[in-house]
Amino acid sequence: MSAHEFSIPVHDLDAAGKELHLPIRAAWIRGALEETGIAPGGEDGGLEIRVSKSGNDVVVHGRLHAELAVPCARCLEPTHVSIQEEVSALAVQGAPPQRSSHSGDEDDADDLSPDEADVIAYDGQTVVLDDLVRDELLLNIPMIPLCSDSCPGISPPPAAESAAREEDDIDPRLSPLLRLKKK
Repeated sequence: MSAHEFSIPVHDLDAAGKELHLPIRAAWIRGALEETGIAPGGEDGGLEIRVSKSGNDVVVHGRLHAELAVPCARCLEPTHVSIQEEVSALAVQGAPPQRSSHSGDEDDADDLSPDEADVIAYDGQTVVLDDLVRDELLLNIPMIPLCSDSCPGISPPPAAESAAREEDDIDPRLSPLLRLKKK
């Protein structure tokens, strides 16, 4: 198995380009998003792209689609989100363009110009789109995903359960005071 799921060899590309239909497998989504609490939402997704070479650069343009299961912002139950997004990128050979920073100490993502936002680097032999696909999936999840507009959220425990839990949580030295309070 390749270290990268979406790698495209550049040696056989030309200006006319190639149409590629690549599956976005549920196992890849699970691995790429494992630290986020987001999971695949069903069937495999897909990446339909056209890649063409322009000098040493590679132009990538197409469409990505996938189903994800994300936690509802109110009740935390999994809710399905359908991602349908246009993707475009220019892969340049070598290091990506350097970002300038106003502070000089650290890079700031806000310093990217619109021209640099979709530029990715490649090694001269293979264009790897894994990070681009992962970023597009994450960026297209709603900020506040809801299972339904009428989702009530997490419901509090029943009163009897809450009272029992209160007695369990109290310091045993204070139990005489709790008994006085109940009288």
